[in-house]
This record gives sequence, C-alpha cells and structure tokens, in this order.
Amino acid sequence: MSKQGKLLAIDGLNIVRRVYEASPEPDSDLKASIALRHAFSSFRNVLEAHAPTHVLAAFDYGGPNWRHALYPRYREGRAAMPAPLREALPEFHQRLRQAGLQVLAVPEVEADDVIATGVMRWLQEGRGEAIVATTDKDLHILIAHGALVWDHFKNEWHDDAWVRQRFGVAPELLHDLLALMGDPTDGVPGVSKIGMKTAARLLNAYGSLDAVMAGAGILKTPLGERLRAEREILVLSRRLVELRTDVRLGVSWNMLAYESA
Repeated sequence: MSKQGKLLAIDGLNIVRRVYEASPEPDSDLKASIALRHAFSSFRNVLEAHAPTHVLAAFDYGGPNWRHALYPRYREGRAAMPAPLREALPEFHQRLRQAGLQVLAVPEVEADDVIATGVMRWLQEGRGEAIVATTDKDLHILIAHGALVWDHFKNEWHDDAWVRQRFGVAPELLHDLLALMGDPTDGVPGVSKIGMKTAARLLNAYGSLDAVMAGAGILKTPLGERLRAEREILVLSRRLVELRTDVRLGVSWNMLAYESA
C-alpha cells in the first residue's frame, strides 16, 4: 500500500457558519445563497491548497446527539441555525457531491465525531498525512495523534507548538483542559472559577486530569474544595468534550478518494 496518501477532513459547518455570520445583513434567503456561494469557493480553495488524495466533508446531522443524552443542557445557550441557511444546506450538499465529494452527516453524533473517527482510522492504518480544516478547538486534540489543523480563514497551520502557545498545554491534554475550564459555547460546565491559565497550570503540574483530582483535589484550599465539590461535574465535562472515534461512517476509503481537477 502506498504511504503517500493525504486525507483532508473538512469541518463543513465551521466554514459555512463563519462565512454566513461574517455578513452583517439580516437573515434571508439571499444572504444564505450568497454565503453558500462563498463557502463553496472556500471548499474549492482548501482542496486546491492541499491537493488531497481523499476528502471527508463532515456536517452535523442536526437534532439531539449523544451529548444531549448525557447532559440535556448541552449547547442550550447556542443560537439555532438561521432558517434560511438550514433550508439551503441540502442544495449546498448536492453541489459538493457534484464536485466529487462525499458529504457525511451521521444521526446522533456531531461532525467532530465523524472527523475524529475518519482521521484516527486513517492514521492508525498508516495511510499518510491527515489534515483537518477547522477553527474548532476540540478537533485540535487530533494533533496529538499526528494530524495537522489548517485554519482556512487565517491561512495558517496549527501544530503541537501552536496548541502549546495558544492553550498552555500539549495537544494530548487539550480535552482535560477544556473539561476543567468548561466551554460556554457548547454549554460544557467545567469547574467554577477555573480559567484557561489555572487549568493549564494544574495539568502541567500534575500531568493529567486524574492526577489533578488525586493531587490538587485533596488540597485544603478553595481550589481543592471546588475540585472535590464539583468532581461529578468535572467527570461529566470530560465526557462531553471527548471525541468519539467509533462512529459507523458507512463509507470506504475508495468512496472518499478525490481526483483534483
């Protein structure tokens, strides 16, 4: 088997929502149509920039997923997708298919889980490099396993050094960091009064979330008390930020093969 493959996993709604929200006009069919035209160009630019051999274009299926089953308040503060954009998405998916892409949206999981499953399988099978096109912090955990993240909007690579600089921890500790500090955009609670710097300091001192709980969690300090009092919330938060890597994708690598024009 050739080692020269290159998988590009595109976080579809990450691009679509960013493009749509960059326009100040009120929600309308016209705004959705213009945004999706720009989003399609973004997809084309990403494909041209990276010339992948395989492409996985992932979108959220919509509706409740396994995280809501764990924690009904998951994402409750996040604004729903504007109706004109939601209604225009099926046609956009069709355009992507006509351009030779497989569009993957799996019920009861998020696009992040679909991407994590595909990227981890690709890397574990030794098929070559893996690139994730996203600005989503959760997906940066995949850098710990050998993937790179591409920020299409800033035209920059995110690697191990970038994660350490931005979050203060190694990529493999990113989910522990997000569990401690919480993630308001997703409604992940975290531990009260722990921000990114405190979370990073704890993880770098103790080495992992389990070690933080075992060590800092017995301290006779307000921080130790909070860690003890909110242990269950912390365990829940860690499960919410975890990416699933066992999603049934329903596609083969041959189906994800991409011929650049």
